[in-house]
Amino acid sequence: MGRGKIEIKRIENTTNRQVTFCKRRNGLLKKAYELSVLCDAEVALIVFSSRGRLYEYSNNNIRSTIDRYKKANSDSSSASSIIEINAQYYQQESAKLRQQIQMLQNSNRHLMGDALSSLSVKELKQLENRLERGITRIRSKKEMELENENVCIRTKISEVERLQQANMVSGSELTAIQALTSRNFFSPNLIEGPGPAFSHLDKKILHLGY
Repeated sequence: MGRGKIEIKRIENTTNRQVTFCKRRNGLLKKAYELSVLCDAEVALIVFSSRGRLYEYSNNNIRSTIDRYKKANSDSSSASSIIEINAQYYQQESAKLRQQIQMLQNSNRHLMGDALSSLSVKELKQLENRLERGITRIRSKKEMELENENVCIRTKISEVERLQQANMVSGSELTAIQALTSRNFFSPNLIEGPGPAFSHLDKKILHLGY
């Protein structure tokens, strides 16, 4: 027959308890050794008996293993603490932003004339003053833009008038030249160079009364 299942509870009989402790202690130490060899693990085992006797096993310096455990435990606690602090901070910031968004939405509705029933007379007066100041700034900006547009338009009109006047002067000069040409004011011999043609031209001018 196989071994019966032992109920896991404190053994009341002192002798039996001591025998069981010795057997299981040795088995535990053996398992710790096997774990360190088979799995290349750093193992440190500390056992105190009910009488206060110390039993230990370590495949490394047990104090360095304990220090390593303390450091790992401290780093884990610090990381958890930092994560919790960051989570609380972001939750607070998120709540503040939601509150600000709600306030801005309410303010916009009030400016549009909505949801005014919850406002007191004082708050309504403050809202009215805000609207009046806003309208004043809008009108001032509009007048400034209109003045700038008027200046641009006047400048363009002046430029167009200047160009029209220049075109009229050029057209008058061209008309005078065409009139003189049609009256044969310039003799063909005049183009050929200086000579008798000039005296002939002078006589013709005198004869015409110029």
